[in-house]
Amino acid sequence: MFNLDIFKITDAETRSISAENPTGEKGKGAMEIPKDPRHPAYNLGKGWKVRPCIDLKSGETTTLAEIKGPGIIQHIWMTVDTKAYRDCVLRFYWDDEENPSVEVPLGDFFVNCHGLRYNVNSIPVCVNPAGGFNSYWPMPFRKSARITIENQRWEDIKYFFYQITYSLTDVPENAGYFHAQWRRSMTTREKPEHVILDGVKGKGHYVGTVLAWTQLSNGWWGEGEVKFYIDGDEEYPTICGTGTEDYFGGAWCFGEETFLTPGMKHLVFRKEEETYSTAFLGHPLLRMVEGEVPRHTLYRWHILDPIRFKKNLKVTIQALGWWPNGKFQPLTDDIASVAYWYQTEPHAEFPELPSIHKRWSR
Repeated sequence: MFNLDIFKITDAETRSISAENPTGEKGKGAMEIPKDPRHPAYNLGKGWKVRPCIDLKSGETTTLAEIKGPGIIQHIWMTVDTKAYRDCVLRFYWDDEENPSVEVPLGDFFVNCHGLRYNVNSIPVCVNPAGGFNSYWPMPFRKSARITIENQRWEDIKYFFYQITYSLTDVPENAGYFHAQWRRSMTTREKPEHVILDGVKGKGHYVGTVLAWTQLSNGWWGEGEVKFYIDGDEEYPTICGTGTEDYFGGAWCFGEETFLTPGMKHLVFRKEEETYSTAFLGHPLLRMVEGEVPRHTLYRWHILDPIRFKKNLKVTIQALGWWPNGKFQPLTDDIASVAYWYQTEPHAEFPELPSIHKRWSR
């Protein structure tokens, strides 16, 4: 992700959109005039933090950015009350397309899942105290870029702050378009599998997974494997992991363990799971509160190891634990996910995003 060409001088032009400069135009920032005597900047006048944020009206979609290309979005920063995390939906559209290439609840896009706020320390996404969302995914576009946020909550949400920084510059011919999709399912004992991504058509590479895992069973929950079905794979995948914690770069249930017998046949003791947040992999949330079911958030960025596909792609994860007799236990768990990838356009239309009450996490 680090720009190794940072020392090169080019003809690219840097622009930034915020509530203080909604169009990002050159020389058009900080022009709002404080008219209300109660405004904090009233005595200072124009140019002194007059319009740093906006309100998101209930039931309305707000266009945050509308940019003419070619260009590359380089940094997005946002912050707002946690009640917006699952109730507001981000959508990104490239080159005047009708269907979004990104459609994800606000918090989940920035790895703050379950409607909860916590810190994340990774390269493409970081969340800093207290709820400062940052995305450094590069997002090229050739004709246009449009970013919207829809408030599906029953009330207005006040004090939404944002800044979208981009370069107006030529885009390489082989540059793919950024995509992100949210899904949620309840696994079953008959088919303990969550589909992270399916129906992708085109050429590209998969670059990231976020999981919001709600445990509905006692004990260890992460024996399931992540599978990548690439370019026509049917029953058997081309890439198959060895366990949930393994895929996210951890090991041994995220904690030290002792087994009754060799060969991992019977788990008898496990220390409390640990959290971590690193450049490309993390388990930043482990919420275990009396009176609540356990909740986890995990991420893996395939930046140095992208999963490439030429025609299509499907990604799944199993939900497995342990029976007392040492056999795998199919789990009924609540799993939500965000998949991130780059591909050529046009992309296949996304499944319908679940309605607001089907996105809540309690």
